[in-house]
Amino acid sequence: MTGTELRGTPRLSAGLFADRDFRLLWTAETVSRLGSAVTAVALPLVAVVTLDAGPFAAGLLSAAVWLPWLLVGLPAGVWIGRWGRRTVLVRGNLVSAVLYASVPAAARSDVLTFAQLLLVALLAGTASVFLAAAHQAFLPDLLPPERLTEGNAKLQGGASVAQVAGPGAAGLAVQAFGAAAGLLADAVSFLVAAGALLLIRDRRTAAPEPDPAPLGRQVREGLAFVRRDPYLGAVLRYGAVANLALAGYQAVAVLFLIRELGVAPSAVGWLGAAGALGGVAGAALARPVTRRFGSGRGVLLALLTVGPFGLLLPTARPGAGVLLYAGGLAVLVGGVVLANVVLGSFRQRYVPPVLLDRVVSASMTANQATIPLGAVTGGALGEWLGLRPVMWLTILLLVASAGLLVASPLRRVRDLPDAWSRAAEK
Repeated sequence: MTGTELRGTPRLSAGLFADRDFRLLWTAETVSRLGSAVTAVALPLVAVVTLDAGPFAAGLLSAAVWLPWLLVGLPAGVWIGRWGRRTVLVRGNLVSAVLYASVPAAARSDVLTFAQLLLVALLAGTASVFLAAAHQAFLPDLLPPERLTEGNAKLQGGASVAQVAGPGAAGLAVQAFGAAAGLLADAVSFLVAAGALLLIRDRRTAAPEPDPAPLGRQVREGLAFVRRDPYLGAVLRYGAVANLALAGYQAVAVLFLIRELGVAPSAVGWLGAAGALGGVAGAALARPVTRRFGSGRGVLLALLTVGPFGLLLPTARPGAGVLLYAGGLAVLVGGVVLANVVLGSFRQRYVPPVLLDRVVSASMTANQATIPLGAVTGGALGEWLGLRPVMWLTILLLVASAGLLVASPLRRVRDLPDAWSRAAEK
């Protein structure tokens, strides 16, 4: 990027919400996250409450959402680059709307089966691969590098606010209309997101000229860039282990709350909102922390400080002890969100634009590849060891994963390197 300000780029003195295209992107992301927060509660509740699924079945359902990363994650970045980021975002939202609307439709007709839930989870998970990678690569089309941390913080903050409201809305929908009804809200949110994205008028969102290189060669270029870079490699390893632990925890979390802590299904969403509140705080603190301590040291400080609070989750007991779960979740999620904002912004600045789609997909695929394994393993261990022991194992692994960043080059730098200064040095 040159020093010339591109059309539609907000001035540094103006707030990002003064920029129309960013407002539309923020609206699309926030509304979509609101619906997805409802689904994160409603989908496993459909399996557990409506279809009487056990821990292993719940783990399979969770794994199905993430399995597509193993199947299409790597080539997705190449296809996004060929089709255009906004085009992929619009189509992915429309496909997701249709998929999630099919569940309440089937439930209303009394033909809903666990097989359909698995299929919806698998296909919606495939759409989410393209949506997640395209969103990461799309923001630099709208903002200059120096505003990416602020943009990511606002997007993550909006997503966290949506996650506060979403679980509560899910609880009300479950109580009033049944678990399947919550998925209809997600379908509507995807439609609204698609409409907002269509209104973005910045010319930089047009589909680029397709790269004539073969698909396999482009995939290998993205993988090679990540593999040989010490910073991206360290972030990748941390993300893979952390996601393994989080997936194992999430596979049994709903069952743990209902069967171990005696939480009513309608209240599960309200407890999940505690984590989202922590996410709001983490997003808001990302810029102050990086200004005070630097982007590298700030991430390490956040993860090492909040990690032990995660140990409160498996110590929770019925009654007032449930507050330990809510408090630990809020602090833990806050630290993870802060790290995600800083590390995501670093990657957007650091990677050359021509490789960004491929590098984002390669990095996210490696990170997400451990989620199906974690989900199935968590569900299976839940059947074998019990729910509380699995909570202990997964949370301990999550806390320990920060050690991978401590052992990396991040510990030696105050700030993570800037993309363009590093490229110039070469």
